[in-house]
Amino acid sequence: MPVFASRTSELRDDLGGSLRLAGPPSRVVSLVPSLTEAVAVSAPGLLVGATDYCTHPASLDVARVGGSKYPSVDAVLALSPDLVLANAEENRPEDVAALRAAGVPVWVTFPRTLDEAFVSLGRMLSVLGVGSPAWLDAAREAWAEPPEYALRVVVPVWRRPWIVLGGRTFAGDVLARLGLVNAYEDSPDRYPRPALADIPACDLVVLPDEPYAFTGVDGPEAFVGRPCALVSGRHLTWYGPSLAEARDVLRGQLSPKAWLRSHP
Repeated sequence: MPVFASRTSELRDDLGGSLRLAGPPSRVVSLVPSLTEAVAVSAPGLLVGATDYCTHPASLDVARVGGSKYPSVDAVLALSPDLVLANAEENRPEDVAALRAAGVPVWVTFPRTLDEAFVSLGRMLSVLGVGSPAWLDAAREAWAEPPEYALRVVVPVWRRPWIVLGGRTFAGDVLARLGLVNAYEDSPDRYPRPALADIPACDLVVLPDEPYAFTGVDGPEAFVGRPCALVSGRHLTWYGPSLAEARDVLRGQLSPKAWLRSHP
């Protein structure tokens, strides 16, 4: 149910940031691809703007305001939004601050686990005046299943330089819920930058297609003798409608029959 108890309610986002809304917004700009999809699927007509990287749903037809890291604040303001959706990792604090300074409420999300994502999405949709959609209920049900694997993995998310998935990340929790143990889970850095030669031995190297677009010929060749699995970055890192199918998608991509091996 909507969270508006009075004419103007004070709300707090995932970071504890305060914002006031007189009621459910009617003009929303999303600076986060997964949130764009969540709103477009759950509340058609609310979105008036999104980033150039908001690719789902494919039929999305709204004004574009630039990239997630470097959106045009002026382009956002020109759309006269009554709420902007952002994320603590994807969007720069200075852009959030600029929008707030211009009088635009900004709702910032920051889930680091699946359970936090379910709560975060439910709260955000409630602010939009939307009840729990079918896809969110389906996602909760799918991810309630027990782990299926028992593998130690390394998850590069960039190369030149190499950056790998560390601990306390949403994608890391997704993998853990499947039974995969991240070799960098205990790293003090959320996204360590090891030299290639220092990346430890593991059972499987998991290579998502975003943010770096690893492919069968760009990535596995760096890990000669180690099995690699190419996975959908959207299903690994997005928290939105894709979560309802993410478990099945990743399970197929992580299956040993899908592994790639590079030979000397």
